[in-house]
Amino acid sequence: MNKVLIIEDEESIRKFVKLVLSKQGFNVIQAETGEDGLEKVNIENPDIILLDIMLPGIDGFKVCEIVRKDYSDIGIIMLTARGQDIDKVKGLEYGADDYMVKPFNPLELSARINSLLRRMSSHDNHSSDVLESGPFKIDMNCKIAFKNTIPINLTPKEFFLMKIFMQNPNKALSRNKLLDLVWGYNFVGDPKIVDVNVRRLRNKLEETPSCPNYIETVWGMGYRWKEI
Repeated sequence: MNKVLIIEDEESIRKFVKLVLSKQGFNVIQAETGEDGLEKVNIENPDIILLDIMLPGIDGFKVCEIVRKDYSDIGIIMLTARGQDIDKVKGLEYGADDYMVKPFNPLELSARINSLLRRMSSHDNHSSDVLESGPFKIDMNCKIAFKNTIPINLTPKEFFLMKIFMQNPNKALSRNKLLDLVWGYNFVGDPKIVDVNVRRLRNKLEETPSCPNYIETVWGMGYRWKEI
């Protein structure tokens, strides 16, 4: 049974999410504050965190940053207020895998969680267990990426994005194509999520992220993995 931790200060939202997800077969844990949430992350080791931004005490951005330092394999979905585009982008910059705008449709919430879980546990039977390109290697079974044999701390979405790039060397991939492959065909969020995750990935892979050697920008289209 997959474990979902919701960190949200509004009791009505916590209860609603617990009711919806429990019916879907999830084990739902609740936390009211960022501090309580971080404690439960360490104790419960959840598969997915639903993380509100506006929390008393430590806010959601800081919680996300702290979690990402120690847990690259936990999926994080940020819960943002309607119309707060800057919050969406900032959350992704801090390491969130996805976001949802409140109020949200419970069916969409379940779909987003299941989509993220599938990608986190996906073993592509049509690809090799190991992908290699230049100084990089991806171990598909262990879900670990390496640069010059040194492990790279990637979020689930960053890992999947890197895998897609390495499976398509020297091929221009549009933002819409990357959205389809990494976030799923039913993703209805902001396409900026692609650019934010590419920027984060560059920061972890490139010697000089502002002048990338591996993930090239294809102007007016998207991105391309340059095999060296």
